[in-house]
Amino acid sequence: MVEFLIKLLLVARAKLKSRARLEAENIVLRQQVIVLSRKTRSRVRLRNIDRLIFAWMYRLFPSILNAITVVKPETVIRWHRRGFRAYWRWKSRRRGGRPRIEREIRDLIRRMNKESPLWGAPRIHSELLMLGIEVAESTVARYMTKRQGPPSQGWKTFLRKHAAGIASIDLLVVRTISFKLL
Repeated sequence: MVEFLIKLLLVARAKLKSRARLEAENIVLRQQVIVLSRKTRSRVRLRNIDRLIFAWMYRLFPSILNAITVVKPETVIRWHRRGFRAYWRWKSRRRGGRPRIEREIRDLIRRMNKESPLWGAPRIHSELLMLGIEVAESTVARYMTKRQGPPSQGWKTFLRKHAAGIASIDLLVVRTISFKLL
């Protein structure tokens, strides 16, 4: 008799539920049956699609937490929150910024820099403009290869390169009493 009353109450309760809520609960129960039918020896393994179904059903009908027995209701709520955070992280990702330049232009900038190591970004930028390639000077500077040595030659290198062209000059000036040069 008690079992009959319990079943009668469950039927009455089911009639009072909305149709959509009842279908959602049915989906959750079927998903649990699917998960349990895949059960391996040790424990239940949930796939991402299972988590997604449970989280979406919770989002649409929060009352389905009472029907879930495979996992704790707190776990479903945690999955829902994690999905919510991931959605807004994706939604607010950075999409703007400077457009990327083609690989050929980047390779050309590096090749010009390698073949003419004393050229800086302004010179390579002007050469690219003469070729009809319009890029910013800061972009050219970004794609140039970094130099290993100092930015320019030192005095020792300068004197070694130009020793033949340097003449010895006497720079001593002597003024007379009348301020004329000797």
